[in-house]
Amino acid sequence: AREYTDLEEVWKSEKAALHGSQHIKEELEKARLELESANRSGNLEKMSELQYGRIPALEKQYDLATQAEMQEFTLLRNKVGEEEIAEVVSKWTGIPVSKMLEGERDKLLKMDEALHQRVIGQDEAVNSVANAIRRSRAGLSDPNRPNGSFLFLGPTGVGKTELCKSLATFLFDTEEAMVRIDMSEFMEKHSVARLVG
Repeated sequence: AREYTDLEEVWKSEKAALHGSQHIKEELEKARLELESANRSGNLEKMSELQYGRIPALEKQYDLATQAEMQEFTLLRNKVGEEEIAEVVSKWTGIPVSKMLEGERDKLLKMDEALHQRVIGQDEAVNSVANAIRRSRAGLSDPNRPNGSFLFLGPTGVGKTELCKSLATFLFDTEEAMVRIDMSEFMEKHSVARLVG
């Protein structure tokens, strides 16, 4: 019961702060309209009172109120921020919020590290793949072609499939976002027809 009372107090104080800034904003807009009206009618006394007295005072009050709002409210918000938008879009698309807020450039710069977390001991292969993807994303390759087409050769267990999976996860947030063709299924000459149709 005490936690509820504390939360209610926080909510009331935040609501009062938000309401205060809204009220000041309305007063400021009203004062600006009065200034316009006084300007049209030629009432210089009222114009100077509004322009040099009331409006600057209201602007100062509004700035103070909005600065108070900028302090992190725990329950109420007056404005929607980047985080909230990213959260909603993340729910719609399934892309994690951290990936959405991270810039493309930063993401590509950290690509080697991200791939090395899952693929160990294949520095040359990881660097080659990362460089190919960077070239593609930088616009240096044909936009009508795929981001990359890679042929990985080697014995079982060296990390060929794991590199593909980590690359797919890095770029598209799912391991299924790749076309994997196991060439051991195509040893006979006639089985190649399955690739082309």
